[in-house]
Amino acid sequence: MTQTISETRTIPTDMLERFRSRAAAHDRANTYFTEDLAELRGIGYLAAAVPAERGGWGLDLAQLAASQRRLAAYAPATALAMSMHSYWIGIANEMARAGDHSLDWIYDEALAGEVFAAGHAEPGNDIPVLLSTCGARRVDGGYRLTGRKQFGSNGPAWKWLGAHALDVDAEGGPKVVHAFVKRGSEGATVVENWDTLGMRPTQSHDTQLTEVFVPDARIGCVMPAGDADHPFLTGMTMWPLSLIGAVYLGIGDRALELAVENARRKKSMAIERGAYAYNPFVQHQIASMYLELDAADAVLTKFTTDWVTGADHGADWAPKVYSMKWRTVGAAKRVVDTALDVVGGAAMFSGNELERLYRDVRCGGFHPGNDALTHEMVGKAVLGILGEQPRW
Repeated sequence: MTQTISETRTIPTDMLERFRSRAAAHDRANTYFTEDLAELRGIGYLAAAVPAERGGWGLDLAQLAASQRRLAAYAPATALAMSMHSYWIGIANEMARAGDHSLDWIYDEALAGEVFAAGHAEPGNDIPVLLSTCGARRVDGGYRLTGRKQFGSNGPAWKWLGAHALDVDAEGGPKVVHAFVKRGSEGATVVENWDTLGMRPTQSHDTQLTEVFVPDARIGCVMPAGDADHPFLTGMTMWPLSLIGAVYLGIGDRALELAVENARRKKSMAIERGAYAYNPFVQHQIASMYLELDAADAVLTKFTTDWVTGADHGADWAPKVYSMKWRTVGAAKRVVDTALDVVGGAAMFSGNELERLYRDVRCGGFHPGNDALTHEMVGKAVLGILGEQPRW
């Protein structure tokens, strides 16, 4: 079911099998996928989205989404954390495509095997990126940031935390400052608090920022609060939501694979031909899983291909990107749920791969945009009132 990857550079299958062999232990111990990261770094995967002319793999959004989907079928948490790293390279790509090369330094860091993390989730803010509960204060040569950041995947390994903060005293009105915080900066503290239902090996720790200085050279952009009309912010929507959707579809791919293997192997004394594969209702369940994935695959593939080829969707890009993420995650959840029905009680046991996939896939709805925000954004976009204030 996995989407074909058109590029010639891929993660070797034997490497992926090693990732899968370690995934359960990392989940059980709540530990980071250090060994996977070392192997991915060794083949240059941390620079998969860096343009080929700059020394990277040169994968576009559609190709990277396909690669991440394949990786997720073996090690979901590894894939999710790599998505959270790779989308920053995608933002640099969108900036360069717009003629702004101020983020080309991200290419050099990725080529050197350095890890990026996302510092956008915040307590008390359901409109991440466009608003912030983190404060920014303009000082000579840069900004000082203060606030709490959550869900920072690659918590033990990141060198750069992409974070945003609100400068309420900015000239002309409040502005959101998008900055890159370097690990080890004075006032930046990683809070090791990740102990969750699923996606445990991502180790997405909080980060406390207290008057952290970020120089102007590491400021991505500064925009009026609520304004998303900038290539930096466009990339921050299109790349992460696409890669997140791909990861959860990869979980769905693996769930279908496991369900099929089980149905062909599992026997019943009440079925004359033996295997559960001959039970008409199991056939219906397997078909429903395939149909879910096939439809979601079409949505993801169409969206990423349209973005890469420059389709002119105009204002419709906003509802389309939220729709794509919502559709792929929802399909993956339904597929995993059905897989548990096919496999039966064995899937409840700790250590069963489907039990872990069930927990991992539940995390998909927490990523932006969640169900509520997606329906708000899509509804307002279709009604033609997306940019109006107040919000409600």
